[in-house]
Amino acid sequence: MIVLLRHAESAWNAVFSRSRIDPGLPDPPLTEAGRRQAEEAARRLAGRGVERLLASPYRRTLETAAIIAAKLDLPIEVEPLVRERFAFSCDIGTPASLLRRDWPQLDFAGLPEIWWGGLIESDRSLAARCRAFRRRLGEDSADGRVAVVSHWGFLLAFTGRRFDNGSLLVVERQRILEDGDRGA
Repeated sequence: MIVLLRHAESAWNAVFSRSRIDPGLPDPPLTEAGRRQAEEAARRLAGRGVERLLASPYRRTLETAAIIAAKLDLPIEVEPLVRERFAFSCDIGTPASLLRRDWPQLDFAGLPEIWWGGLIESDRSLAARCRAFRRRLGEDSADGRVAVVSHWGFLLAFTGRRFDNGSLLVVERQRILEDGDRGA
């Protein structure tokens, strides 16, 4: 089983959802409402036997994952493949050296200093990342239950579904792998 989860509400989401104008907030933190959404997601995940927790390196996903990890007593694995598609100010990430400083308990090994890109990511590039993540899931020897904290754009490309902040989708591992075989 794989649980796909969109990060909880960030400061960027709070402004953009009202105005539809990019507020110019790079790598924003969660709002208070977002922290409550993350706590609710942790409650929904509590009975599902999640054994691994993967998160994109953006602050909003790391904060969401940290709330979940604390409730479920799980370590967080940083997974750059599930990062957001670079398109808005919120998609300007935090340099790896600062992430290491702010999140010393997490392993950012192999994460380049500037890891988020600088131009709007093409459909082809995003599809390639989705395929690479499907391969990673297929090659993973752990058959356990995995939760993945990611982003609207990545999850849309990965599943074809739109996710609200803090929402989750439970999918059987085999279905995710089969979707990849069809090029989804």
